[in-house]
Amino acid sequence: MPPLTIPEQLKKRDRDRLARYTRALDFYNGKQWPNAPRNNAIRRLTLNYARSIIHKACAALLTGRTTVVHPSTETNPTPDELSHADQAETALQQVAQQNNLTALDFDTEIDCAVLGDGAYKVYWDPTFKQVRVSAPDPSGIFAWHWPDDPYTLWRVAHQYTLDEENAAIALPGLAHRPQNAIVETYTTDNYQLWLNAALVRNEANPYRFIPFVIFPNVREPKQLWGTSDLDTLYDPLTELNRELTQLSLIMELSGNPIAALSGVTEAQDIAVRPGAIWELPKDAKAELLDLLRGGAPTLHVEYLAAIYRLIHDLAETPRAAFGDTGGRDLSGVALELELDPLVKKTDRKRIIRTQAYRQRNAMILALLDQFTNTSLSGARHDIAWGSVLPTDRDRQVAQEAQLVDRGIHSRRFAADQLGNIDDPDAELTRVLDEAQRFAQATTPAP
Repeated sequence: MPPLTIPEQLKKRDRDRLARYTRALDFYNGKQWPNAPRNNAIRRLTLNYARSIIHKACAALLTGRTTVVHPSTETNPTPDELSHADQAETALQQVAQQNNLTALDFDTEIDCAVLGDGAYKVYWDPTFKQVRVSAPDPSGIFAWHWPDDPYTLWRVAHQYTLDEENAAIALPGLAHRPQNAIVETYTTDNYQLWLNAALVRNEANPYRFIPFVIFPNVREPKQLWGTSDLDTLYDPLTELNRELTQLSLIMELSGNPIAALSGVTEAQDIAVRPGAIWELPKDAKAELLDLLRGGAPTLHVEYLAAIYRLIHDLAETPRAAFGDTGGRDLSGVALELELDPLVKKTDRKRIIRTQAYRQRNAMILALLDQFTNTSLSGARHDIAWGSVLPTDRDRQVAQEAQLVDRGIHSRRFAADQLGNIDDPDAELTRVLDEAQRFAQATTPAP
């Protein structure tokens, strides 16, 4: 029996992962009730708290992120090394602007937090002669890793669909259908293209590396694929919707109470409204059911508060992250303690994202070297992150100035930490030049 082709393998591969993606995406989009109601008149409230928590976590993660390129020599770099680092940093900034990476990264973070995995594809666009960075749907990404190393890939397949018009543009000269199933596979040496299950290209990999960056949202030990932020929130968020729906029904019925009649065989015009007068037979009784009696709503509210606490604990996103400190005037240290779970969660994710962005930047520089005859790949590049906590800008600047004055931090490092200077080396050159000209202008003539 001949071995299965790549498209045939993909039909049976990672079914559990794709099922998790479908469930998470439906939940994020508001499909949070287990079963659809048989009667459309039944009220079911859906307060999509999942979306708010996801967006808050993603915004905190990307706060103050910048790419920093260092000279190849850490101490006493030569002018050529400084110039080389400056060129590499400028090239990375140009690619980021061309691909609008700020928006792309935020969208990718939302996908990653919801699905549990994220991916980038870095490739050369021969039409516009520039590096392209895209974020393919993780559900179309399939990876093969080495048996003894789940984090090192030797093959990646990308599966997607193109309509006839787009297929004619992307794959000219080939026969197309109204809907075309495309599968691209990369190893470090080989590239294959499958069109509607037929192999149409089998050639050397033009990039000499696999042009995909695959990273988990939160890493599972010894696993390639990650976990979603929603994995621990399905049950409490579903219970939140159910409990709020019940409380809403109780409040509605308390405003339109049920009339309970005893000793009455027939009843007409029994309506609960202001000024209503009921005529009842002798020995008959009528009363209104008070659903608020005995403090029942208080029990529901207390239960809701418990659910809220559980959700925020499991999401590691305290209410203070939404601006709610319970009416307390917290000091800076107290606020740091309040937000510490979110900080720890963000730090864990940033460890993973730092490696992913480094890998993406390395691919960008390698493609620029290959197709524009530059030599930028040797540059040391890193990712600097801003503080998740609210910061006092004046205090932060004063602290960095003090550290520079005492020789603990360099001006270059301080500029990276403050994070609002795109090119610290060029800025330092302008500062020194300005200081020199000012000194010359204020020095009295002999």
